[in-house]
Amino acid sequence: MKKIIVIGASGTIGKGIVEQLGLRHEVITVGRNSGQFQVKIEDPASVEALFQKVGKVDGVVVSAGDLHFGPLAEMSAEQFQVGLNSKLMGQVNVALAAQKYLNDGGSITLTSGSVSENPIRFGANASTVNRAVEGFVMGAAVELQRGLRINVISPTLVDESVEAYGPYFYGMETVPVKRVALAYSRSVEGAENGKTYRVW
Repeated sequence: MKKIIVIGASGTIGKGIVEQLGLRHEVITVGRNSGQFQVKIEDPASVEALFQKVGKVDGVVVSAGDLHFGPLAEMSAEQFQVGLNSKLMGQVNVALAAQKYLNDGGSITLTSGSVSENPIRFGANASTVNRAVEGFVMGAAVELQRGLRINVISPTLVDESVEAYGPYFYGMETVPVKRVALAYSRSVEGAENGKTYRVW
């Protein structure tokens, strides 16, 4: 049995990850305002404090991070910064800190999204950030030590979020959260490193 932190545990995908990994492992749920522990991933000090409280673990999963959706013609640099600060640097902050707290052979699993390759209207910030997260994982994988691994899951829109985000994704197939959660399981429990698992 592994000890795994799931950041973003109360989200739609997060709940699916907790359910899947919880079948076999001890899962520590973390959120901004919910879960067993709270963290603000945008703040490196908050991330460090989380790991100090939880201690050594075998896996860290992040399915959290904000993005800005809106028309490019009206987008401000400040709005664009939302995704860079939150979904990109937030996940990078977690990965950088996790290195010290993971047991040998442990894993880090981050989250991007299908708009890294399938752009949508109002999604320039999301496409940029998701592709950057994938780039970080590719670069970090070759440098991790002690048998540590890092992967990224790139899900398309999940069935459970169609009501909220469906209009952004017309014409694209959706997938059930349960299927997306299996990719996180594969990253945590498998052997691959530096991989982007696309669940489209």
